[in-house]
Amino acid sequence: DHTMLSFASDPFLFYFGTEKDAAGCHLLGYFSKEKESAEEYNGACILTLPCYQRMGYGRLLIEFSYELSKVEGKTGSPEKPLSDLGLLSYRAYWSETIIGVLRKKREPISVNEIAEITSIKPDDIISTLYHLNIVKYYKGLSCIVLTEELLKSHDRAMGKRK
Repeated sequence: DHTMLSFASDPFLFYFGTEKDAAGCHLLGYFSKEKESAEEYNGACILTLPCYQRMGYGRLLIEFSYELSKVEGKTGSPEKPLSDLGLLSYRAYWSETIIGVLRKKREPISVNEIAEITSIKPDDIISTLYHLNIVKYYKGLSCIVLTEELLKSHDRAMGKRK
């Protein structure tokens, strides 16, 4: 039993990741994005081959999609809905990136300023902040509170990447 979907690939750009060893180059994954996206998606489809999963390549592809958005001077977001694994992967990237920006800033910063620095769409930033449960209300204002536990977790995650 086989299912085949056929779509024109012309409206998409494809970016492939490879790993080189003594035997040559091997495909490890790819992501695609629309050439022109009205919704400002910076990723339509992302795939890391099973033998290369849990090695950081998916995150590398996600990070590269945001680096392309920075070059384009745009904020971006993956095409929705995300799969369960896709949501976990993007949320991990967003969390680490946003916390990294917040740690560097010592003065107040807005969601739009974080978006300008990271190219992550404001809606994704807000949903990530709430997911991390770091938005607190003080005297009618929304504040971001980075706990010691969250900062230690961020340090561990960044240590694994080195």
